Amino acid sequence: MKKTNQYIDAVFTAQDPQLEEVVSLITENGMPSISVSPASGKLLTMLVSISDAKNVLEIGALGGYSGICLARGFAGKEGKLTSLELEESYAELAYRNLEKVGLGDQVSYRTGAALESLEKLVEENRKFDFFFIDADKENYENYLSYCLKLAAPGALIVADNVLAAGTVVDETIQSKRYTDIMKTFNKTVANHPQLESLLIPVGDGMTVSKVKKEHA
Repeated sequence: MKKTNQYIDAVFTAQDPQLEEVVSLITENGMPSISVSPASGKLLTMLVSISDAKNVLEIGALGGYSGICLARGFAGKEGKLTSLELEESYAELAYRNLEKVGLGDQVSYRTGAALESLEKLVEENRKFDFFFIDADKENYENYLSYCLKLAAPGALIVADNVLAAGTVVDETIQSKRYTDIMKTFNKTVANHPQLESLLIPVGDGMTVSKVKKEHA
C-alpha cells in the first residue's frame, strides 16, 4: 500500500511549494503530521471541481492543507468553504495558510466541538453540496448523520482514513485504536439507503458517497 501510494504521488502529483510550506508550518507548530497525502489532496480538488460544489463543509481543519485542496476546486470566487476545528490555534494557522494562497476570503472557521457546530448549522438551516470528514474517528458515524441533515440533493460526502493504514484489510498488521470503527463506518456507508458509495484506496483510503436525490 505504501509503495502504491508513493508511485501514485510521484506520477500524478507535481511538486507544490504552497502545500509543502503548509506541511512545514504544521511541523514547526508542533501539530500532528496527519494532513492528507498529495494524491488525496488532488482528488479532493478534482471532486469539488467535477461536482461544481459551491458550499463545502470540512470537519477537521488541522493546518489548512485539505482546506486549500478543497477550495482550489471552486469555479471562481463564489465557492465558500466552512471549516470546523476543535483547536483555535489550528484554525488560526489554517486561515493564515489559506489567506497566503489567495483563498482567505472564501473560507470561514468555526472552532470548538464539531458536533456542537454541526448542530448550530442545522439550526441555521444551512445546506452544503460537498462534505469532507477528517477528524476524530470515534465520531465518524455522528458526523455522517449530521452531513445527511445538512446535505443538498446529490451532495458528495468524502471521509478520510477509512483504511486505517491498511489494518481494515490486513490482519497481520498491528491494529490501530480506530480500526474496528473504520470497518463499521465503511459498512455503514456501503449499505446506507440514502447513499451510493465507493472506497477509493488513495492515501489512507477515502470513501466517496453521493446522497441520493430522492432522500435528500
